[in-house]
Amino acid sequence: MLDPLPDWVPRRRAQIGLQIREARRRAHLSQMQLGERIGRDNKTISRWENALTAPDLTDLLLIADALGVPLSDLVQ
Repeated sequence: MLDPLPDWVPRRRAQIGLQIREARRRAHLSQMQLGERIGRDNKTISRWENALTAPDLTDLLLIADALGVPLSDLVQ
């Protein structure tokens, strides 16, 4: 049986989702436009922004590049 995630993990996932949303909006992109730039669908972007799932490192690198922000802006 897997141990449940520590309490801080869902909070951190939500914070990363918020950072992605804010950076996307500053870039004046819709979820669909960001998805097209990184090869993901808009539903995936929505799930990340709403902390239902978390992007992996490769996706975070693609997002940062597509939005023209440092990776650290998304994960701080």
